Amino acid sequence: MGRVNEPSFRESVDLMFNRAVALMDLPPGLEEKIRVCNSTYTVRFGVRLRGQIQTFTGYRSVHSEHMEPVKGGIRYALSVNQDEVEALAALMTYKCALVEAPFGGSKGGLRIDPRQYDEHELELITRRFAYELAKRDLIHPSQNVPAPDMGTGEREMAWIADQYARMNTTDINAKACVTGKPLNAGGISGRVEATGRGVQYALREFFRDPRDIEKAGLTGTLDGKRIIVQGLGNVGYHAAKFLSEEDGARIVGIIEHDGALYNADGLDVEAVRGWIVKHGGVTGFPDATHSIDGAACLEEKCDILIPAAMEGVIHMGNAKRIKAPLIIEAANGPVTAGADEILRKKGTVIIPDMYANAGGVTVSYFEWVKNLSHIRFGRMQRRQEEARHQLVVDELEKLSKAAAIPYTLSPEFKQKYLRGADELELVRSGLDDTMRISYQSMRDIWHDRADVEDLRTAAYLASITKVAASYRAKGL
Repeated sequence: MGRVNEPSFRESVDLMFNRAVALMDLPPGLEEKIRVCNSTYTVRFGVRLRGQIQTFTGYRSVHSEHMEPVKGGIRYALSVNQDEVEALAALMTYKCALVEAPFGGSKGGLRIDPRQYDEHELELITRRFAYELAKRDLIHPSQNVPAPDMGTGEREMAWIADQYARMNTTDINAKACVTGKPLNAGGISGRVEATGRGVQYALREFFRDPRDIEKAGLTGTLDGKRIIVQGLGNVGYHAAKFLSEEDGARIVGIIEHDGALYNADGLDVEAVRGWIVKHGGVTGFPDATHSIDGAACLEEKCDILIPAAMEGVIHMGNAKRIKAPLIIEAANGPVTAGADEILRKKGTVIIPDMYANAGGVTVSYFEWVKNLSHIRFGRMQRRQEEARHQLVVDELEKLSKAAAIPYTLSPEFKQKYLRGADELELVRSGLDDTMRISYQSMRDIWHDRADVEDLRTAAYLASITKVAASYRAKGL
């Protein structure tokens, strides 16, 4: 970020890794094997656009192949560089291990501002990038499976999947070469909202344990909690929407690239999102106070702060002024290692990115399994579930009549009980279970070990232990 004495994103990941392994008893050779990035491929390719050849630079980094395929998003941004991609690939290794998705860590990036190109041009660029990666098995259902990230989405994933299929016409599992695809191109219900939904489930699990709530100096439940969200992209929008609509939280602040909105009574997330889509930013939104200095809103009073955009937004320069007692990192690396230390000393509780935004890769895993099994979830068992439940309802109603008990099952209960789970409900169930179990593995370390003072160290300990076990099982 160009700040004095501020560790870079990659250095931050290394520092946090070091802090965790210092508390472990790993052989030095294995520690180094887990730390290093296995390989990074840099590609420079040309695309004929607007009457001339334009050259683009892209990366695909593989951090760890302790499990394959390796998994990780592809981001489109001018800030993309090798260091950032390698740091993100390392985070993916630890994230997949923590939530028990059977993948190694990878990441990709293309140095491009997608807003400077129209759809057709972006398709040509994406297909060429996909071609360059696929011919080196850096896109492959059993070796390397990308996903969306900053600047990419369903559309780009559909282009990549189609490009791979064109190059591998007899591969029956071609659709599994990438996740985050649209539903009509082999995607899965609930993938678009998955990361934001995961943030919601993470906070729900946090608020289930009185010890955690007490550590953050909070009380009660999510109901009525004041939340500030930085970045109303896919992740921030869904997290804010679900927390306000389903858990009763109040979104008091929203920070975007052109400033911040603040309303102590709560903002209408849908209305703000609609305004951004229409006007390109939050400026001019009628029902809130707008300030041009968005970063200052990070320092406003609130109960929960959700940084959901870029890395390094909470740094040594502003960490002392952050008032939120609980921060959940919906983005990758939004708190630098220097800021992390300042906040820990203040007693701020941070739910780390490695866990907090793992909803995306979890549902990506479900999509990959769906593509390999060639059948949507729920197709075989849904109606059979309904038939079994109908038997129970019929029997209860018979018993009620026979015993002359004036009791009837309410239509609402019957409707809910009789409905078999469809794909979306099964995906949400799997995501909720994953977020709960992986949080509990961190929580146990956090509360049980005197030498672990924060959730981030606990997350690294839990994940590195699993990666080390995988390497040992391979005979390393």
